[in-house]
Amino acid sequence: MSLRHDPHAFTPAPAPEAQAHETHAHETQAHETHAFAPPGELPAAPLELRGRAVVPGTAEGEALVSQETISGWGGIDPARGVIIERRHPLYEQSFAGKVLVFPGAKGSSGWAGFFQSTRLLGTAPLAMIFVTVTTKAALGAVVTRVPTVTGLDRDPLTVIRTGDRVHVDADRGVISVYPAHPQ
Repeated sequence: MSLRHDPHAFTPAPAPEAQAHETHAHETQAHETHAFAPPGELPAAPLELRGRAVVPGTAEGEALVSQETISGWGGIDPARGVIIERRHPLYEQSFAGKVLVFPGAKGSSGWAGFFQSTRLLGTAPLAMIFVTVTTKAALGAVVTRVPTVTGLDRDPLTVIRTGDRVHVDADRGVISVYPAHPQ
């Protein structure tokens, strides 16, 4: 596990140049044929997504993917780093020490405060990748101080699966995905 970022810095990265992105045969093959490899022994050709930074830094770890938005206040237990919203599909699953991939935040302005508490209690995700930018999600990422990327050239909810190994390079706006299970 590697984690490098300045917890006191916040400099949004410029959006990458707009470009149409095709899925090339070698990317599809890499996504489908490489089995999960232990840290330090990752396949040579990851699937890459490009976006823009919300919080700079780099991190690498196992993905936890939520197809539904996450509520901060009343939806997570900051002491355990666990989703506690009873009707959420990831109820009782831990995001602590994982790359949290989700559509965005829902609920009150308390969202950011609850995610900041995860940082203070040592139960924060390693990094965040989200689809919809809201003030709650952006502020939550900033106060959690974990590398965060959004505005990706492909929908991360359809490309990344729970258990995939993900390298987040928010400094460059690049997400590298190493599938846990070949298709």
